[in-house]
Amino acid sequence: MSSSQSRKTGKDRFEGAAQAAEIVREYGPFEGVERIHGVTHDGHQVWAATGGQLLAFDPADGKPTRRIDVACDAGTAFDGTCFYQIAEARIDKIDAVTGKVLASIPAPGNGSDSGLTWAEGSLWVGEYRDRKIHQIDPATGAIRRTIESNRFVTGVTWVDGELWHGTWEGDQSDIRRIDPASGDVIARLEMPSGVGVSGLESDGAGLFYAGDGRASKVRAVRRPKAATA
Repeated sequence: MSSSQSRKTGKDRFEGAAQAAEIVREYGPFEGVERIHGVTHDGHQVWAATGGQLLAFDPADGKPTRRIDVACDAGTAFDGTCFYQIAEARIDKIDAVTGKVLASIPAPGNGSDSGLTWAEGSLWVGEYRDRKIHQIDPATGAIRRTIESNRFVTGVTWVDGELWHGTWEGDQSDIRRIDPASGDVIARLEMPSGVGVSGLESDGAGLFYAGDGRASKVRAVRRPKAATA
């Protein structure tokens, strides 16, 4: 099959197989938090960017366990040692133990950045209204490559070699798996009407954690079994 025959075009390229998102659990509201801007997972706890604090909570009971005072108005990522946090037009590298900002790099969207995740030595950054995901150098911010979507991009996560991102336009939001080479949509998890996905992260197993950009809530969403095989 030729490349022109195998490449989907127009709307079909971005449809993918759709199913209703299975929301396993809802966390929050959290005291003093108006909305969730970004989400990550450190292997044990879920962390939510709340604007002025990174808030950690135990996914077993939803109880907050720690807060780090830091600017955090968009996506959050964890590389095993440090957090990376979008704050306005920059990405701060934050020591997970002390909460100290160790370094900063420019964010590729220059202030229109959304989701953030760490995978294979790179940061992956959503650019919301430009409908893009950038793979960038975590030391310099240099763009290594760009993947395009046809929907506003919010949270971004990698799990088991799969690239997933959140979308949010109006009252419609979903979590979609895309082909990292072409941007073609492989699967979509449709969220209930009025629920907007902001931050997104996988627990490395069967769940996604999706922040709510309209409320002080994080939802655990089941990752499809077909995708975990």
